[in-house]
Amino acid sequence: MKLRKKILFIVLLVSFSFPAMAWWGMTGHRVVGEIAESYLSSKARKAIKDILGDESLAMASNWADFIKSDSAFNYLSPWHYTDMKGGLSHDEVIKTLETDTGANLYAKFNFIIRELKNKQLAKDKKVLYLRLLIHFVGDLHQPLHVGGRTEDQGGNRVRVLWFNDSTNLHNVWDEKLVENQKLSYTEFAKAINHVSKEQRLAWQKEPVKEWFFESYQIAQGIYSGITRPNQRLSYRYNFDHIATVNEQLLKGGVRLAGLLNEIFG
Repeated sequence: MKLRKKILFIVLLVSFSFPAMAWWGMTGHRVVGEIAESYLSSKARKAIKDILGDESLAMASNWADFIKSDSAFNYLSPWHYTDMKGGLSHDEVIKTLETDTGANLYAKFNFIIRELKNKQLAKDKKVLYLRLLIHFVGDLHQPLHVGGRTEDQGGNRVRVLWFNDSTNLHNVWDEKLVENQKLSYTEFAKAINHVSKEQRLAWQKEPVKEWFFESYQIAQGIYSGITRPNQRLSYRYNFDHIATVNEQLLKGGVRLAGLLNEIFG
């Protein structure tokens, strides 16, 4: 009986704690990496190959989540998100980003960019920071990684039903909506990677702060759509929100390519 109870405890622990460690999902992050790969300059492509070898952007994109299994990298956990309270204006969001210099997604995102621009940066740091940058561009385009509220851990404590499965709002946006499309990451990237050169350049030229504000705004709409505990989300929710998911993944890939071209160009 004692053994059975221990096994049950472990199963319950994994079931309830794993969603709190969620992300865009492996598929979503790989979609961002795959799209970015298609817009790299030849110079950036060569520099990235010198750093990552044969590891593609898509394959590198999930390293920052995989490494959570190693306690030596626990310090990276708060780098994945920037929580803020709801109802902030544009100027208030920007001020929050600028004044909160702790270990959060915005502060560390800019730190990593500065480090990668350092020509004297050691090779092991280049590998680490490039993998993190690839991942964090994906994270910042997942609205609940930016506009998520501190009190509910970015939607992790907002319980909902996805069809008939109990989950949380963060996980719906990290994984459920993406996986519900039943596409591989290459199929997904091919399906949504349709953007004019003018639109691509416009997205890339927008300041990073505006990328964050954009995600914050989307997050406010996500929260307002949940009106009761354990609300059931299904076909209609997918229909209403998949265009936003697609656009955020596409913007993530386009902007990641722009950043890499700037850093290594």
